[in-house]
Amino acid sequence: MRAASLPRNSWVDHALHTPDARRRRHRAIGCLLSLNAAAIGAPAFVSAAAPAPPPRESPEVVATRLRDAALAGHTLAYEWVGELTTRFGPRPAGSTNEHQAAEWAAARFRELGFENVAVQSFPVTAWVRGTESGEITSPSVQPLVIAALGESPPTPLAGLEGEVALFPSFDALKAAPPGSLAGKVAMVTRRMVRTQDGAGYGAAVVARADGPGEAERRGALAFLVRSVGTDSHRLAHTGATRYVGGRVPVPSFALSNPDADQIERLASLGKPVRVRLFSSASYVQDARSQNVIAEVRGRERPEEIVLLGAHMDSWDQGTGAIDDGTGMAIIVAAAKLIRDVPHRPRRTVRVVLFGSEEVTQPAPPGGAFGGHAYVDGHRSELSTHVLAGESDTGADRVYRVGLPQAVLASDFARTALRVLMPVGVIGAAYPPTEAGTDVGPSVEAGVPPFTLSQDASRYFEIHHTADDTLDKIDRAQLDQNVAAWAALVWLAADSDVDFRARPGTAPQEPLR
Repeated sequence: MRAASLPRNSWVDHALHTPDARRRRHRAIGCLLSLNAAAIGAPAFVSAAAPAPPPRESPEVVATRLRDAALAGHTLAYEWVGELTTRFGPRPAGSTNEHQAAEWAAARFRELGFENVAVQSFPVTAWVRGTESGEITSPSVQPLVIAALGESPPTPLAGLEGEVALFPSFDALKAAPPGSLAGKVAMVTRRMVRTQDGAGYGAAVVARADGPGEAERRGALAFLVRSVGTDSHRLAHTGATRYVGGRVPVPSFALSNPDADQIERLASLGKPVRVRLFSSASYVQDARSQNVIAEVRGRERPEEIVLLGAHMDSWDQGTGAIDDGTGMAIIVAAAKLIRDVPHRPRRTVRVVLFGSEEVTQPAPPGGAFGGHAYVDGHRSELSTHVLAGESDTGADRVYRVGLPQAVLASDFARTALRVLMPVGVIGAAYPPTEAGTDVGPSVEAGVPPFTLSQDASRYFEIHHTADDTLDKIDRAQLDQNVAAWAALVWLAADSDVDFRARPGTAPQEPLR
């Protein structure tokens, strides 16, 4: 049966009735009943004639209960990402799949009881991969595993062929004289370094983004880059490249790490290495993407907003499970736990599933079109956005929380660490300056960022590859993410804390 024709939730029927799933569900129900019962001061099944409820529990107590409910196996997160990736598979920006997934998400928000659900549409130039192939033609004929980079133009119908010019780094490519690569294929071979915080990605990805433009400036007819990933699998990592003057200058491809190794070894033998490349990529100029917005409305200060973001679109080779299906699942599941508390938080929790995060665009601002569309549509509200965070590094455990400078050494930070440290989350040494691509425009507009940093040690093994599929998700770690998000967001939303640094305020030292 085709995934798109499955009856609602039928894909999880078997999974939800295994003994392990029943045990997880019973533990989650027990925690949620405890949360509800404690919040109203009576057993879970007390009648309407029960005595008046006692005063509400403290935000810390509620946050702890939310944390424990998620850890006990609340299943909405896995259900969300499972149904999303099964029904719609990959969701390239501007595609029919992305649009249908957004409509599904909006309907699910309404079913789950969220308020002010809206779909915000905006124009994009979509990119379609088509078919692609690559091979070494000299000194011997060997197949290559490649992936066209996002936004890359097609090759001629007959493909293109040239000698490979290897550069150990992007800086080395930039140092090559103008015209020195005429008729050649430029290739940057720098490896990405594995780190827990994902810092190795930022150091390596600049070659993928700006390499095509620099290659063309030196006369190259195409550009190759070692996949920006930490794996040794024969899978190429795609990803966006940058438009220059409204176009991506030359056909551009990522090589799998083993194939990049092979070309380097051949070159070390002292003979020229030639490759033939083909791509039938194309563009859709009048496409549209969209943000999906939903809220848990605040009970006292509904105009004050805690913004949670993740992105709906994905690359086309896998099913976008960890990038960023799990990010969506984490923030939706956390917000649903908060929504189900008998008393709403003081402030509004707004969830935004952003469109068009993965791609760049030929028109300004060039990227983060979903994030910029959100700011353009909510500019009058940004002054009352009290905090913004984003989940977009897979689903492995949260290990660190970053809070704005204004609260680094505050009672709020002490409370947050008391709730989060039992699940393995420590405080960051410095306040975050950004929180992700999609909420980036909001942060640039002055909204204070927070971070819940995920362990990225294995994320870049499958990031932007055909291996980004549902089976890669560790459900226990996914639940820990939901626990951390639900607890921290509740503490922020059910408070009157001012997270904005005020002029003249001395910087605070973080809690140790």
